[in-house]
Amino acid sequence: MVDSSVQEVNGVGPKLAEVLDQIGIRSIEDLLYYFPNRYDHYQQKPLHELIHNEKVTIVGKVIHEPTVQFYQRRKSRLVVTLRVDGVVVKGVLFNRAFAKKHFIPGEEVSVNGKWDQHRLQITIDNYKQGSIDESSPITPIYSSKGDIKNAQFQKIIKNALSNHREQIIEILPSSYLKNYKLPERIEGLTQLHFPTSFEHLKHAKRRFIYEELLLFQIKMQLYRKRNREETEGNAQSINMHKVKELMDSFPFALTSAQQKSLSEIIKDLKSPYRMNRLLQGDVGSGKTAVAVISLFGSVTAGKQVAFMVPTEILAEQHEASLREFLPDHVTIRRLTGSVKGKRRKAILAEIADGNCDVVIGTHALIQDDVHFAQLGYVIIDEQHRFGVQQRNTLREKGILADILFMTATPIPRTLSITAFGDMDVSKIDQMPKGRKPIETYWVKQNMFERTVNFIYKEIKAGAQAYVICPLIEESDKLDIQNALDLFHQLQEVLIGKATVGLMHGRLTTEEKEEVMTNFSENKIQILVSTTVVEVGVNVPNATVMMIQDADRFGLSQLHQLRGRVGRGNKQSYCILVADPKGENGKERMRIMTETTDGFVLAERDLELRGPGDIFGVKQSGLPEFKLADLVHDYRALETARTDAIEIVANEKWKLPEFQGLMDYLINEIKIDSKLLN
Repeated sequence: MVDSSVQEVNGVGPKLAEVLDQIGIRSIEDLLYYFPNRYDHYQQKPLHELIHNEKVTIVGKVIHEPTVQFYQRRKSRLVVTLRVDGVVVKGVLFNRAFAKKHFIPGEEVSVNGKWDQHRLQITIDNYKQGSIDESSPITPIYSSKGDIKNAQFQKIIKNALSNHREQIIEILPSSYLKNYKLPERIEGLTQLHFPTSFEHLKHAKRRFIYEELLLFQIKMQLYRKRNREETEGNAQSINMHKVKELMDSFPFALTSAQQKSLSEIIKDLKSPYRMNRLLQGDVGSGKTAVAVISLFGSVTAGKQVAFMVPTEILAEQHEASLREFLPDHVTIRRLTGSVKGKRRKAILAEIADGNCDVVIGTHALIQDDVHFAQLGYVIIDEQHRFGVQQRNTLREKGILADILFMTATPIPRTLSITAFGDMDVSKIDQMPKGRKPIETYWVKQNMFERTVNFIYKEIKAGAQAYVICPLIEESDKLDIQNALDLFHQLQEVLIGKATVGLMHGRLTTEEKEEVMTNFSENKIQILVSTTVVEVGVNVPNATVMMIQDADRFGLSQLHQLRGRVGRGNKQSYCILVADPKGENGKERMRIMTETTDGFVLAERDLELRGPGDIFGVKQSGLPEFKLADLVHDYRALETARTDAIEIVANEKWKLPEFQGLMDYLINEIKIDSKLLN
């Protein structure tokens, strides 16, 4: 069996098995699914046919002695000059100073790497003396640790494929293979490890990308099915007359996007199934108003509501909003880490007795000592990092209330399908009328004085400003202006003109709250801070957001920070201070000045940085796929999702053609077999 120990493969003894164990290879299946991380193939093309930013192979003659520059700690840059097709080309190798002796003036070399058309330069990955053999094979290169060579890897994988072929079971239905022109599993595995052509390799990759995405999407759809089927009888009898009265009392009318999202949520609350919905909307789009109206609907149905937020500051702000908009007879309590002693006991008793309608607080709300009398609705705000597993902890605690997740981080469709595939999604993609767009400018570091003068002009007019830094204090690793230095610098420049405050993650909760209260009350005019102000803080009087070293942030984070201003009726500004060295950083600055649409920015951020950087893969519940790429394999993801929905809705796994898939879901993906009955 392929789940047998890897030591059953010819050539793998106890010593090699220990090395393989370090990279997660314990079974024959682990070995077969340890795919190459790249493929080397030396195929020469004329210079004029090379494509910018693609991996290429060129052959040239070394013109003169290479040069080596050392910088920072143990880093080096080796530059070799080559004559290729009568043209002088630069070759660059990083951190391989020893290679200097391999590039001998007058001799021919073959180099492989990323081509820069504009600079006529190649960043060299691999090289060898002499010209290349055009018939050279496509060589898989494996990422490995310890004392194991690439050739050894190839040898043991070849042995595994030869001796265990009959144990590799096809799991995709034959109709899918035929419709999508996919190779069978054994053929796909063989071509991934020992490709006979780039065409065969492409189809093998296509097959396993689809397989990975399909298995994940089936898992998501089964979670979704369970959510709906486990909680029949949870329909809430909402008094829509009272809900409409509340909406009419608001000083503003809901946008059509808000109304659509609200009606989707109310419909879920009324249904006999448990709601599991994500409400996403840009900063300032009015998610809180939708949440307030929907939670009031739940209160009219005799249910209790838990409103979870990430920080104590945000809990206070939301409590103030709830008290402002909800009728006086609705009992609201705040439960956070700072609520202690008799006060905490009294609130816990009110919750347990059902004498409290709405509880707002941090994650303390789902701690073991919090018992609700009639919890019907849970709202979780600003939790875009709350992954599938964490969401299931609510179920494990026996909380089967309707759940609404809210995020002001616009999530690209690709990621919402993947990270939130077990949920329904509502989207507020429209801003309230009269909201002035924030003007965004990109300035260089040498314009610091002019920028501070601009901020002072706004302060003289009665406004306030944020100044954001990436780090708290000096770092040897990164050349970044830090919050402490900037705080002292601004204090000195603006002495007697404005009060400057400092906020960062190392302050205690009480210290943070004191700083934010002083800023909210305009006792502090300029708040120097790290990104702790990113989430949810609301100071309508703040009109300037200045971000130091802005190129160090991703687009989504910059957009979140920009959303801290523009909350009042004054014109607001975002100033990005940056001298980006790379094209990627410059592009991010350009995009920020061109659009204030968070959904557009999220898509661009995904393209530029990838999903792991946006969410932080470990925190987000995003799966780590072996081959699939959520940006480039978007069509395959859509197809897999459509197929998964059909398979689960029609229980297709019960058909003989789907037997292999069903067995794999139970035995390998560890899906609870009850979900497939």
